[in-house]
Amino acid sequence: MVTIAQFITSVIIGIVQGISEWLPISSKTQILIVSQYMLHISTADAYSFGLFMEIGTVLAAIIYFRKELYKLLKVLFLVSKEHEDRMMFIYVVIATFMTGLIGVPIYFVSDKLANLGGSLGIIMILLGLVLIGDGVLIRHARRKQSKFGNNTRRFKDMSIKDYIVIGIAQGLAALPGVSRSGITTSTMILMKIEPDEAFRLSFIVGIFASAAAFLLTLIVSKVNIVTAVAGIGVTGILIAIVVAAIISMFLIDFLIKVAGKSKIVYLVVALGLIAIASGCMYLILGTAV
Repeated sequence: MVTIAQFITSVIIGIVQGISEWLPISSKTQILIVSQYMLHISTADAYSFGLFMEIGTVLAAIIYFRKELYKLLKVLFLVSKEHEDRMMFIYVVIATFMTGLIGVPIYFVSDKLANLGGSLGIIMILLGLVLIGDGVLIRHARRKQSKFGNNTRRFKDMSIKDYIVIGIAQGLAALPGVSRSGITTSTMILMKIEPDEAFRLSFIVGIFASAAAFLLTLIVSKVNIVTAVAGIGVTGILIAIVVAAIISMFLIDFLIKVAGKSKIVYLVVALGLIAIASGCMYLILGTAV
């Protein structure tokens, strides 16, 4: 049984996780700030809790991309021989491997990085500037496309080298202050991949990275998680996860649909401004993540 205060806290944490996971503002950073303030826990506990809460958004992505994941399972069990399905499987494996190679070492020094304090807001600001640059790039590419034909790429045009670069970018998201979806999406747009495809591919490979981060946190930082959970209880955690999953479902659908339209330029620039505002707020508050 949760108290009214615990219920409100759980809902707020779920809302923050569900929104921030898909925006370029680093969900683990936002959860760290919120949980430190509302649960009165240490930076180390809050950082681990931020990674733990990704389970809610992972569940939402699994439901939303269930057809794509089913195709990956068919390839894994040698049922599907479709070329694009096999390439998607290779993409997920390579990108996830590179993510682990880069991200795991960063995870183990995360406490020291977190103690750098508000200066990490600079990373969010830089990501925001990159996203605004992406918006300008998309605008230029669309104008050029109308004159000289399509010069952007989709998944079928990507290579192993692209998969590796995306995996490295995603691995860097283990850094405090770095948004996983923000850095992978912006990287793919800079690689001239169509925005809707960039969002879709970022969200799909993110399922495996987030699930791995969740499991790693359970194994390595179990004590930190127990401390955080004590603040709102098991029922409270379940409420937060459900809320995060529901909000994530709507936000994933919205971002992918908008990314396929001409208004994507405004969306990307808006996301960049959000990241910059978040980074500035982080610098002002001087809160660690």
